[in-house]
Amino acid sequence: MKKTKDNIIPFTGYQTLLVILLALTQFTVILDFMIMSPLGDMLMKSMSLKPSAFGAAVSGYAISAGISAFLTAGFADKFDRKKMLLFFYTGFIAGTVLCGMAHSYPVLLAARIITGLFGGVIGSIGFAIISDVFAVQQRGRVMAFIQMGFAASQILGIPVGLYLANNWGWEVPFFLTAGLAFIVAMVILVKVKPVTDHLKVQRDHSALTHLWRTIAKSDYRIAFAATALLSIGGFMMMPFGTAFSINNLGVTKEELVPLYIITGIVSVVVMPLIGRLSDKVNKYKIFVIASVWTIIMCVIYTNLSITPFYLVIIINILMMAGVMSRMIPSQALMSVVPEMEDRGAFMSITASLQQAAGGIAAIIGGFIIYKKTDYSPLQHYDIVGYVVVGVSICSILLMGRVSRMVNRKMKDKTTVIQKDEVIISEGV
Repeated sequence: MKKTKDNIIPFTGYQTLLVILLALTQFTVILDFMIMSPLGDMLMKSMSLKPSAFGAAVSGYAISAGISAFLTAGFADKFDRKKMLLFFYTGFIAGTVLCGMAHSYPVLLAARIITGLFGGVIGSIGFAIISDVFAVQQRGRVMAFIQMGFAASQILGIPVGLYLANNWGWEVPFFLTAGLAFIVAMVILVKVKPVTDHLKVQRDHSALTHLWRTIAKSDYRIAFAATALLSIGGFMMMPFGTAFSINNLGVTKEELVPLYIITGIVSVVVMPLIGRLSDKVNKYKIFVIASVWTIIMCVIYTNLSITPFYLVIIINILMMAGVMSRMIPSQALMSVVPEMEDRGAFMSITASLQQAAGGIAAIIGGFIIYKKTDYSPLQHYDIVGYVVVGVSICSILLMGRVSRMVNRKMKDKTTVIQKDEVIISEGV
């Protein structure tokens, strides 16, 4: 592969198309989950839900996604990754349509569970494809572009969703997401090549054996634990972010749209820079700096009361920049951990742990936080912030072990390549 003067490997035309499509799948999946937060206040009031019930709806998606990802892990390396992606993406589209058709809490909860069963596996399949198609030196930028789906959901999806929900009902954003996802699925069907190289190195004939061997590897278990911890913070805080902004910070529903747009635009600017930096310098150092920054902003944010809107925007920007800046290098590091024959299973188990840990965190957050009435401020949101700080510190320590493991693996591979070159040279 050719490199630039900065030792950056450029993308091919097909790789660029693949990045765009995977980013769009992430955009729709993240939007489906993210839209629950801005619609949270509307849903809680329209269905007279307590925070614990709303937390259960959010965690229903996460826990079902975790179960689904775990159950499919043994099969994840047995099929063409393109076919796997299309199968689960189709199920996700159907579940999202069902969410828009729900008009009672039990039906909404069931719809979120169905959507999670399919949606929770899509990200892991995408990351397995990335690991198969892109070199290690490209993955920081790839992860940055994939995570831009998160920012894009704030810039375009959430504001548009809020506008549609405020004018035509909360169901419309789900239908809009499903429509966009259908278009993306059609392009993937026509344009994406089969991803089957991992099938050539498969040794496990049984899906259960493959799953067990993946779990049994000690290096993988360290990465699994680090992944689970990284998920807890976001899931514990995020579902209640809009309700906190409206009821505690004094943000109006009309101000939510510019808040999400501005925060998203800054994220779009920051993420490619962090991705490029991750491909040039130590990924773990970037992760540590971003984590410390996120901890500081988390404590400040969760202890706010009525706050001027401009200050709310600034604090949200600073906090989101920290969150995004730690996600990119951590995911780039995680992509190096599994061997090719284990990538699908590894990514599926990772997704399972992410979703399960996040689902449990959302439930815990729902029980920590409470409201006296529908329109009263959220109580104990600051306690959630302190819990997130403790978890973040633990994740820094675990990611340090993952980083050392990745460095050792890369060094071993370099040594093998050098030995092969010497053997070839002596043979000539």
